[in-house]
Amino acid sequence: MTTAVAAPFRFFTLQVVRTRRLGPSLVRVTFAGPDLHAFHSNGRDQSLSLFLPHPGQPEPVVPIEPGWGSPGSSEAESGGSWRQGWRELPDDVRAVMRSYTLRALRRSPDEIDIDFALHGVQPGAATPAGPASLWASRAAAGDRVVLLGPAVEDNRAIRFRPPEDTDLVVIWGDETAVPAASAILESLPADTRVRAWLEVHHAGDVQDLVTAADAEITWLVRGDVPQCLNGVGGAPTPMAVEAVRAARLPPAEAPYAWIAGESGQVKELRRHLVRERGIDRRRVTFVGYWRQGLSEEQLREQE
Repeated sequence: MTTAVAAPFRFFTLQVVRTRRLGPSLVRVTFAGPDLHAFHSNGRDQSLSLFLPHPGQPEPVVPIEPGWGSPGSSEAESGGSWRQGWRELPDDVRAVMRSYTLRALRRSPDEIDIDFALHGVQPGAATPAGPASLWASRAAAGDRVVLLGPAVEDNRAIRFRPPEDTDLVVIWGDETAVPAASAILESLPADTRVRAWLEVHHAGDVQDLVTAADAEITWLVRGDVPQCLNGVGGAPTPMAVEAVRAARLPPAEAPYAWIAGESGQVKELRRHLVRERGIDRRRVTFVGYWRQGLSEEQLREQE
């Protein structure tokens, strides 16, 4: 299952082109920029680092030196000295960095879409909004961001890699993973059997996904049960594990699973698939996009 992939990443200076509300807690932001022609990805669950400004700042403050945004820049790829310089900036100056996945890439014109899960921005919300949710809820055409993204299509920030002999794909993701899961589903060919569960907060967040695959997609709606992305609030619901455990999967000799979202749920689902379903652990891709009770800054400090 080992695949050789390239690593090069580079910085892109982008502006918001438009926004589109997908549901009560989901918004799609479309970006463009003069050098986006150099952005290359074959999609799926492509991971990105997005740098956002603080309120009142015209653009995010990222200590990028000339040339670090050029193709093949080793500084951007390795983290280089920009990361140390970024960490040393004052908290209220340093750009807010958040990890997201690419929802779509289009050419002519060059544009990318990133879907944001909004938490805490609705009136009476049980948990406070984080800086990325606040930014996305107010984003408007012309707003500036910086993106650290891939300069080659097949890069190490793509995790969805089913082996060639896969005869069943199992997918689960919470709302933070819905964009990646949706892109995965849309990329799968017609001869692929898929069983997928996507968990969202509101019924209005359920989306109509188009896929050529032989896919059964179940949307799980938590309703008023709070789920925290910013270190405060209720614990993740057990809905995900219960739904997958109760399901009857199609018979398969070589299944592959992709599960992403809150780290605790992801780990529990992985244990279920490996120990109770008997799926080879090497054929389970699991990604913790966030962790209950911790901000992304706190998670990064633990890396």
